[in-house]
Amino acid sequence: MLLFKDCTLEQLDDTFHLTPLPLKQMPVLQAWLQGQSAISEQERGYALLLQEYLQEHVEDWNEQELAMHFIGPIFALMKFDYARKFNLFAERPLNGVVDDIEMGGKPDGMIATGYRHPHKPYFCFQEYKKEKDPNGDPAAQALAAMLVAQEISERQRPIYGCYVRGRFWFFMALQGKKYAISDSYVATREDVFEILRILHVLKNIIIERVSE
Repeated sequence: MLLFKDCTLEQLDDTFHLTPLPLKQMPVLQAWLQGQSAISEQERGYALLLQEYLQEHVEDWNEQELAMHFIGPIFALMKFDYARKFNLFAERPLNGVVDDIEMGGKPDGMIATGYRHPHKPYFCFQEYKKEKDPNGDPAAQALAAMLVAQEISERQRPIYGCYVRGRFWFFMALQGKKYAISDSYVATREDVFEILRILHVLKNIIIERVSE
């Protein structure tokens, strides 16, 4: 089995004949990142409190501390447990076969149908890494999980992803054999509100798709 944690982007590109694209050539990622959704004053205030904590500790937190003190609370604001139709799951096994190669691992987070247990992983995967000396390639680990999710969904929809390195957030999209990765959004700056907006838009995309 090819484990997510062992993957690199070069390996995935070569093994599965993937084509990395610049953002401007990936309309599905552009549409996600440019989508509009209002951020409430309550959400803005809470994000500022989290941001202040991040600014103080980002140089020192390990992966678990980063997830506990910042990433988890940011995702909790989104309330991805929508009407028991989908939920945000953490460290759940995800396995599948992509081009006759068995792949698997436990993504740090994924949004999938189901309430208590994930069933069909539709849209988003995150890999949380500390800012200095991260272990492994978080972009490749996220992309590997997205490849498996694409097979489970029978390649009918784009798969969205995200990985984080300390204060830097990167958003991804996979469609067929093509993928793109955004520039970084810096959570210690005003970008924190852009991150919230992008996650809001993601939830709206998911709601629309599970309602079809």
